[in-house]
Amino acid sequence: MADAGADAPWLVVGLGNPGPEYAGNRHNAGYMVLDLLAARMGGRFKAHKARAEVVEGRLAGRRVVLAKPRSYMNESGGPVKALRDFYKVPLDHVIVVHDELDIPYGTLRLKCGGGDNGHNGLRSITKALGGRDYLRVRFGIGRPPGRMDAAVFVLRDFAAAERKELDLNTERAADATEALFTDGLDRAQNVYHTA
Repeated sequence: MADAGADAPWLVVGLGNPGPEYAGNRHNAGYMVLDLLAARMGGRFKAHKARAEVVEGRLAGRRVVLAKPRSYMNESGGPVKALRDFYKVPLDHVIVVHDELDIPYGTLRLKCGGGDNGHNGLRSITKALGGRDYLRVRFGIGRPPGRMDAAVFVLRDFAAAERKELDLNTERAADATEALFTDGLDRAQNVYHTA
C-alpha cells in the first residue's frame, strides 16, 4: 500500500442504519465499533454537511475522522465519497467497518479490496469511490438460522447469547481498526485473524 504521507488523515466509516429502532441490529455493528472509537478519542459525533455524523481528532497518534453515514445502509456511498473529498483522504486511508454474514460471530477479518459479498453498503461505497481498494474491518455476525432470509437476520438485534460477547467483540474490532493505521494491514491481520 502506498504511503500518502504521515500527515494524510484517515477516514474510518462505520456502517449501519440511522435511528433508535436499528441501534441494536446486527447490521449496525459498524456504528457500535465507531461509538467505541469516538469514546477513546474523547469526542462526540456532530452533524456534517455530507449527511454523516463525524468526530475529528487524533487516535493512536494519527489524524482521524470517524464517520457514521446518516443515509440508510444501501446508500452509504454518497456520504463516504463526500467526506473523502472534503477531508482529502487517499483511498488507501479509508477504512470501512461493517457486519459480515460470511464469517462466524465473534470472528474478525481485515482486508483491502475485494468484492462486496452481497453487502449493499459496500457495493454503494465501491461505486461512489470508483474503486474497491479501501480497507475493511469485517465484523462476523454468522449466517441466519434455518431458512431465515439474510435481509431479515441482519435487521434483528443480537441474540442474548451473542450480547454476552458483544462488548468484547466490539473492543477487538476497535483495536483492529487502530492497528490498521498504526501497524499496517499485514501486521494487523497477523494479530487479529484468529481461528
